[in-house]
Amino acid sequence: MTKEIEPKQIFIGDYLKLDKNDRFVIPEYQRDYSWTLSQCEKLWQDVESFSVLDVKEPYFFGTVITDRSEKHKNEIHIIDGQQRTTTFLLLLKALQLQLQETLDTLEKLPKDEIEKPLRKDLERSRDTILGIFLKDDEVEEILKLLNNWDLIKETVLVENKSMNEQYGTDLEIILKSKSFTDAESKVTKIPKKQKDNKYSNFFRNFKFFYKDKVCKLHQIQLNKFAKTFLKKCQIIEIRSWQVEQAIQMFNSLNSTGLPLADADIISAKMYQNYTGDKTLFLEKWKEFKSLISDLETQDIVSIDSILQQVMYIERATDKKKDVNIPSVRNYYLVEKEELLNSPLDLCDKFLKIAKSWDKISDYPSVKVLLKLNENAKIFFASYLSTFELEEISEPVILQVTECFLRLFTILELSETVYSSTGFKTFLFEENVKLVDRTVSVEQLCNDFSTHINNYWNENGIKESILEYQNNILVYLNEYLYAKKENLPFDFDKSVNIEHIMPSSGKNKDAIQEMAGINDKEEFNELVNALGNKILLEANINKSIQDEWFRLKKTKSIKDKAGYKDSKYPIAQSLTNFSGDYWGKDEIESTTKKIAARIVDFIFAK
Repeated sequence: MTKEIEPKQIFIGDYLKLDKNDRFVIPEYQRDYSWTLSQCEKLWQDVESFSVLDVKEPYFFGTVITDRSEKHKNEIHIIDGQQRTTTFLLLLKALQLQLQETLDTLEKLPKDEIEKPLRKDLERSRDTILGIFLKDDEVEEILKLLNNWDLIKETVLVENKSMNEQYGTDLEIILKSKSFTDAESKVTKIPKKQKDNKYSNFFRNFKFFYKDKVCKLHQIQLNKFAKTFLKKCQIIEIRSWQVEQAIQMFNSLNSTGLPLADADIISAKMYQNYTGDKTLFLEKWKEFKSLISDLETQDIVSIDSILQQVMYIERATDKKKDVNIPSVRNYYLVEKEELLNSPLDLCDKFLKIAKSWDKISDYPSVKVLLKLNENAKIFFASYLSTFELEEISEPVILQVTECFLRLFTILELSETVYSSTGFKTFLFEENVKLVDRTVSVEQLCNDFSTHINNYWNENGIKESILEYQNNILVYLNEYLYAKKENLPFDFDKSVNIEHIMPSSGKNKDAIQEMAGINDKEEFNELVNALGNKILLEANINKSIQDEWFRLKKTKSIKDKAGYKDSKYPIAQSLTNFSGDYWGKDEIESTTKKIAARIVDFIFAK
């Protein structure tokens, strides 16, 4: 007979204490570990505040749902509550390390009677936590572990099977490390990330608990906090013995953690619907998640944006032009739920768009486009969907890329918002053609040109460029200049926006005086005009800082690099400028040239 759902009120220390052969399991369809430092701070403050109240009633941390189906044998699948369970374990590890360090310090002090009760209390808390990690609270086993830490390697407390988790091994590494330094040396270091951002959420949160919290507690505070957390804080564990029942609860309940994201719900439903070998689906989804992780690091696309882009592609394929669209979740779960009945096919669609972005992300024209409005990505993805991956190259997609550049440059300059007829309505109608391979590039470009010429006039756009004070169009100007001069052009994340006439620094007052401008607002408008901005390598920009123009353009300054050392075409061209001063006249005349260049591009002259 199938067991009913069983709710059980339980202290955190008891909830985490498993039998020898049991282990927690994060199921394949679960989300990745997503708790942030602010949520860890809130958890800490809740326990710390409660610990000083000295009340008998327990502190309640919400509900956890576990699946204990017989088919899992000794596996306890965490359906709802994995974020809190994981965070509880990270906090326990931080407490265990600090308890041990405190005991080591006390060991060196005289063993007077006043310290003896405190030492015993600290030892009990440490041993309780070690018993959780070891899954054995026998004193002899704890002593063996203290003398031979390698014994911890034989214990598996949590197994992370989530197809959404990129850094699942970090939790096990942290829990099995003998010291903080040991854990830090072994956990994942994410490429291209700096400082604490190079770590996964597992280690970042563990470091927060250890470095920022437990290490700052006095011995008595540490003892009280540990006992409070283990023996006075509770959850309600709802135990289920049916997998389907557990998944249904997963889809509908989320006790106190982060709200389930669209991708979590959709991937769980895809996993549930897949009737073949689950391994095939998991491998494909993990490939998708791994690629998305790289693209997200580069600020190209996220998993949510890919789901949104595929939704737009599907709607356009179905000839839907209505600008009132459903949410991503409603689209996949309600409006087009049949997509979820073919999980591998849908995953292939997600993966194809992700791979397309990965392939084109280094194209200079696309890099400039990505600097503009985020909505450009949605419709550009529709165009990419018409190609097989091997067909894509920058020359092949360049004409349509530049069509998007033209339209979204107008949006950058316009006071009109994206949701207006000139942008959103046109793009929704055009999207039906963008997903149709039979529509020629010439037809697409003609649609953009006709629309732009019907909605905007050259003089109005030119005036907006002359008044433009932001930085995005500096990239477009560099791109257009290099294209006209048939020069190579590319840029990376480290590129800086250089003010030719400095906007700040030691020479600012002298430069403002030479420019004949007394009004500060007028000066700020002048130095932030497009005619005073170029792209420059970060190291060169830092080197020359607020030097005079004649020094920047012609030679190295005290062995430091100048414009002549730059790879950027406009910086290089300035080395041939005949004058030694870059002032109001030069900025205004250059801004006019830039305005003419961009207007010609927008109106396809």
